[in-house]
Amino acid sequence: MQFISPYLIATGTLISCLLSSVALATISTQGQSQDAQGSVSREEMWSAPTAEDWAKPCLIPWQRNFNDALAVSLRTGRAILVCVNMDGEIASEHYAGVRYRQKEIADLYEPYVTVIASVYRHTPRDHDEHGQRIPCPRFGSVTCGEHIAIEPILYEQYFDGTRVSPRHIMIELDKQEVYDVYYAFDTASVFTRVRTGISQRLIKPNPEPKGDRTLQDRLASHDQADRTFVETHYTTGDKKIRKDLLLKAQVLGSKAPLQLLRLALFGLDSELASLARQSLAVSENPAAIDLITLALGVPMPEVERESLLLALERLGAMDPRGKTLAVVHRGLGSTSANLDAARWNESLRQVAPEAPRPAPEERRRAVEARVSYASVVASAQPDDAAAQLDLAEALLAMALDPAAVWTPWTSRGQAKRLNSLRFKDAEAATRSAIEGGLLNWRTDTALALCNWYLGRPGEAHKSAAKAVAAMPPGQQSWNAMAVLSLFAHGRKQAIHEATLMGSDWPPEWLADIHAVYGVLASHPEANAQHVIDHYDFLLELGANTPAQETLEAGLTRFHSSPRLHQRLRAALLRAGGPLRLEEHYRSRAEQSSAGEHSDWFAGQASVIAAEVWRTAPAPEAQAAAQDAARAAYLRAEEFYAAWIEQHPSQADSAQHFIMLSIAGRGRVLTNQGELSEASALLLEAIALRPLSAASPDGLGISPVNTIRQLLRRARAQDKQTLVEAMNDALERLEALDPGLLDVLPNERGGPRLPRRRR
Repeated sequence: MQFISPYLIATGTLISCLLSSVALATISTQGQSQDAQGSVSREEMWSAPTAEDWAKPCLIPWQRNFNDALAVSLRTGRAILVCVNMDGEIASEHYAGVRYRQKEIADLYEPYVTVIASVYRHTPRDHDEHGQRIPCPRFGSVTCGEHIAIEPILYEQYFDGTRVSPRHIMIELDKQEVYDVYYAFDTASVFTRVRTGISQRLIKPNPEPKGDRTLQDRLASHDQADRTFVETHYTTGDKKIRKDLLLKAQVLGSKAPLQLLRLALFGLDSELASLARQSLAVSENPAAIDLITLALGVPMPEVERESLLLALERLGAMDPRGKTLAVVHRGLGSTSANLDAARWNESLRQVAPEAPRPAPEERRRAVEARVSYASVVASAQPDDAAAQLDLAEALLAMALDPAAVWTPWTSRGQAKRLNSLRFKDAEAATRSAIEGGLLNWRTDTALALCNWYLGRPGEAHKSAAKAVAAMPPGQQSWNAMAVLSLFAHGRKQAIHEATLMGSDWPPEWLADIHAVYGVLASHPEANAQHVIDHYDFLLELGANTPAQETLEAGLTRFHSSPRLHQRLRAALLRAGGPLRLEEHYRSRAEQSSAGEHSDWFAGQASVIAAEVWRTAPAPEAQAAAQDAARAAYLRAEEFYAAWIEQHPSQADSAQHFIMLSIAGRGRVLTNQGELSEASALLLEAIALRPLSAASPDGLGISPVNTIRQLLRRARAQDKQTLVEAMNDALERLEALDPGLLDVLPNERGGPRLPRRRR
């Protein structure tokens, strides 16, 4: 998504490159400049907000969504003012950090019903664990999700195919546009148009009602001020007040305010949560779909659960997600008719602890001996169906064991061709067994595997379904694990195909998938990939709570799986940002069940948290975020040091990340202008592990790159001592390995600086 900056137009760059004479004519009518010839400097036109500016509250009372704005506009008779903003663009920064925080501008905008559109997120989530709203620090009265969600709606109706920022659009009661101001070269022309939009308006706003408004009136209101009043009344009131509010909300039926219901759902009172679910059950608002989905993530009486599922199905007529999520939750809440997961898991609990896996050469000899023996028996007894099936399973074992396939004396191409012949021989032996009268789950399993590896997935899925339905619970073989996986794969593919076709699919399919992966979670031959497949699929369907439960359960068994931890970190960042990420991993590190590498993963989480702090915050939170990044790096170093104490023989790998963490702190200080402290940290990092100097961190920045950045700033400030220290560090690195000073591909862009220059 590309936004166009008016500053580029003001300097003439974008005009010469992008705009035709027709577009220029449009610009002249959209917003006239008092200094179009560039006599006013950039800073004078749109001064950058300072930290003190960002610390002030945003004074514009933005409505939460466009439907609310339309409703308030019709009720009050006021026109709507759409404001569009963009992070990092100079004029947009000026509006967000300076103008929207000035009382005179708030007074200027007061006759309008205002909405803000910006596609940039400034907080990791919109609600806390108690359901309370987390206001956007940039815009104040809306959440980031709200100012993001409104943008595509406005784009479709009013942006004329052009995304540009900053922008101000006046919309009348009939939803028609009055003016659209962008490409303005100064704020004065914008504010003049905002002012004349009201002074020249023929429609007069409705008079405000006299006297205090009732609580019921405020509950029914779409105005953000009334919504905020109701929510504050709820959070500060006792149970009697809260219950009264929820009962009054029920009178509104499908128009009950969703944020009030969210507060009740995420509170600790089960009675109030039940009242909220009753209101959700009659909702006609598609925006309730996400809240209903969250509500279904906790235990509740079956009658309430069913009412919420019916609500999802009803809302599915307006938003297809509703119907899909209803099917998902019905599937997750039912049992599979093809797999008795309870009996399977009970049987698998009796399994002895897994023995160490034999070495590859030992496995290869064992599988070759098995094939040789089975071949002799099958040849001697060609009419023995059991012998034929034994041969088929032996050939499959040889074809599927990497130790037997990739032998030192076969090339990859030869091994692939040989394996294809083994699968064909296994298929022939299986069909001989079937012709001999042997037809059971083992023959169906063998056929399923042969069909899959011979490129016939449809036939493989059919055979897998038959095998799973007939398989006795508790089978511990690799083949049993494989055919269960194939069965789940077939069901997932069927759901994908139905979804693409826009067709309904039965919830029993999801019940089968959930049951299979529940069994595989404790199957001795399963691995972390099965957990990943289950988690990713549930997440794709929008079943976030079951997905998270699956991930947590998988990590209790595969606690050192990097890919599972990768997904956990992403989920934690989505749910609560870097604070939640570090808090969770700090807690895990204190648990003995988290595995021997818990300190390692906690260190990794702290590094990622630091990198998020470095990149995510809006300008209004930069200073605090950079301090948080440095603190997170320090915690990462402590975790890695603790891991080294437990694994001294592998200390070098942890020291690599400690070195990058120290250099990361140096980068933060360099960006903050604390060059002396940054220099000390960079020298400490180089001394710890110089071979890591050219390694990029998670943001693609190497310690050498930071040294060069500090060197440029030290030269600019004529800090000769720092210049000499950084040059000496570069010289030592070059003496160790000249390649350490190579510029990384992602760091190239301008003329290359000389390596050393005093």
